[in-house]
Amino acid sequence: MCAHFEALRQWENYEKYFHVTKPDTQGKLDMWPRYTGNFIRKPPEIDPHDEAVPAAEALAGRWGLVPWRLCHETDPKKIKAALARSTFNARSEGIEKNYTFGPAWKHSQKCIVPVDAFYEPDWRSQKAVTTRFTRADNKPMGIAGLWDVWTEPGKAPLVSFTMLTMNATDHQLLKNYHRPEDEKRIVVILPDDAYSAWLDAPVSESMDFIQHYPHDQLVATPVPPKQKDAEPTLL
Repeated sequence: MCAHFEALRQWENYEKYFHVTKPDTQGKLDMWPRYTGNFIRKPPEIDPHDEAVPAAEALAGRWGLVPWRLCHETDPKKIKAALARSTFNARSEGIEKNYTFGPAWKHSQKCIVPVDAFYEPDWRSQKAVTTRFTRADNKPMGIAGLWDVWTEPGKAPLVSFTMLTMNATDHQLLKNYHRPEDEKRIVVILPDDAYSAWLDAPVSESMDFIQHYPHDQLVATPVPPKQKDAEPTLL
């Protein structure tokens, strides 16, 4: 499970590596669940015959999917409870049947989360050691995700996104992280040449992109304690 990542710090990398216009706002760079950050998607109103509509766009959203049907309640307490759910990661296994993420998957509301690095804990010393994962070539990563939008009565639409994950038991690098008793997971990192294909793929072919990123193309760097960011309390 990934609960901490770094957004793109070099503004020009949106255009250089993801071929999208820079988003209107940079948003948070040090991202934790429920923070607002940027993701990339196909515009819902895209028309292949309209050159004015880009093939993909970068925009801001809440990290932690809020599906349109999850918060259909008008009861403030139920809305608050729904918004507090841990939906920043979505298990790819059986996702089409998942109550929270299934509708976005079935409607092909796929996105890419551009990141410079993500963090996972190393428990091999019996104490959590925060570890920073980057690409070996220092390029940013594009993590496969889903997006959705929900409108609370009387408020502006809330756009949100989540990262897809998969089992990492057989991944030569990520299998060493997380608590010993916990299932090993890894975010779904897309190859550079698969960005457009992932966004364009029909639902019937989307699962083909759920693959392990090569372990020898990732670098794991332990973070010295004095450099660690304090994790905010998730209410």
